[in-house]
Amino acid sequence: MTSLLLVCAANLCRSPMAEAVLRARAAPLGLTAVASAGVFASSRAAPVDRRAHQVLSSRGYALDKRWRSRRVRSEDFDTHDLILAMDRTVLRALRSMRPPVSPARIGLFLNGMTGLGLDEVPDPYYGATDGFALVLDLIEARVQTWPSEARAFSTDLD
Repeated sequence: MTSLLLVCAANLCRSPMAEAVLRARAAPLGLTAVASAGVFASSRAAPVDRRAHQVLSSRGYALDKRWRSRRVRSEDFDTHDLILAMDRTVLRALRSMRPPVSPARIGLFLNGMTGLGLDEVPDPYYGATDGFALVLDLIEARVQTWPSEARAFSTDLD
């Protein structure tokens, strides 16, 4: 069983969307806990982007109404078994934040996916609502091919 932290830049779009989907499917995927955070998240907690909320709701997913963004904390590297970044910029930031000794495995959320034409989840924040739908499509595709071992998410930056 695995405790998972999903990470994007500000924790307003991609990682909370992934959190909602993976929480809904946690047990069959072998996940004991699912959370999200942002490497560049503001110190002022904020609700999920309204467009992300709309796209999630349209497909039957929900986040707790009290859900608020948060920044990655040093203790996250001890409390989560697996920390997945939505893109390489976030992955590099996670690596620079990681304590010298940490049991957490760190990797890219889409690592090992084929046929998508993408290996990073694009940030939809500055775009239109269809960008949020694409993000949700990618998240759902990842869930459909969820690996049985955390090692599958390793990157060449390990």
